Amino acid sequence: MQKEKRPRREGKRSNHTRHQGTNQPRVEASGPRRHKSRSGKEKPLSMPPLLASTSPLLLASRLRGGGGCGCGGAPLLHRTRRGFLAPSTTTTQTTRTSFAAMSWLGKLGLGGLGGSPRASAASAALAQGPDEDRPAAGNEFAQFGAGCFWGVELAFQRVPGVTRTEVGYSQGNLHDPTYEDVCTGATYHNEVVRVHYDVSACKFDDLLDVFWARHDPTTPNRQGNDVGTQYRSGIYYYTPEQEKAARESLEKQQKLLNRTIVTEILPAKRFYRAEEYHQQYLAKGGRFGFRQSAEKGCNDPIRCYG
Repeated sequence: MQKEKRPRREGKRSNHTRHQGTNQPRVEASGPRRHKSRSGKEKPLSMPPLLASTSPLLLASRLRGGGGCGCGGAPLLHRTRRGFLAPSTTTTQTTRTSFAAMSWLGKLGLGGLGGSPRASAASAALAQGPDEDRPAAGNEFAQFGAGCFWGVELAFQRVPGVTRTEVGYSQGNLHDPTYEDVCTGATYHNEVVRVHYDVSACKFDDLLDVFWARHDPTTPNRQGNDVGTQYRSGIYYYTPEQEKAARESLEKQQKLLNRTIVTEILPAKRFYRAEEYHQQYLAKGGRFGFRQSAEKGCNDPIRCYG
């Protein structure tokens, strides 16, 4: 018994529907994709303003993970709330990059991680408060931002009269930030070194000399291949005397350079000590175990590597 042929259904056409008597597939119109508003008018789909206003170089830097503290990039670490465990040996670079990208896009409301409730007015007020820590007797604090804090810290460790150094985050708008928070560039923190120095053995001017020699103060939000607001040049003073010395030294340096110095000179704000993994990173040997001397007066070249 022969099956009865069913009539051909009319309805949806495939992409290869005959068009004007030819067998050519249907071609989509060129130009930007559009969607209809409630009024029925077509509007082109546009990039969110914050993304559109971000320079391609900075966007690429952030999407690759913010440089991993620059200096070649830090290995991905298993993170606890305020510290790191051992570096991961099985996680790939792709995973690190995708995590950083998702974290950044999430804070913009575009990614899967969502916005952080900590980024509030109260959080910003705490972050913008003064540094309430106190140095040991006979010591004073100084705070500098000059690019990746690994190499900057080692330079200050070598200064006679410096009794202690710490790397951390400051001048941002998020209370208690983590390394990943800072690498997004969205918190506006700077990677800084807080220097403890014996005022009887070291002058603030000595520290300023190291600061100017360590980096290029004419490149905004950048040191070498490290791009982002966390690498900006800054002197953050604790006393009126430090402010005066900083401004006078900037004027002297400007006379020696053809390009404009972009170093910011601001009051020191709350200092958030970075994860222990970052402290004295190069003196401890870094990722590869190549220890670099932190001896006082050492003039060996500083090799900043991840």
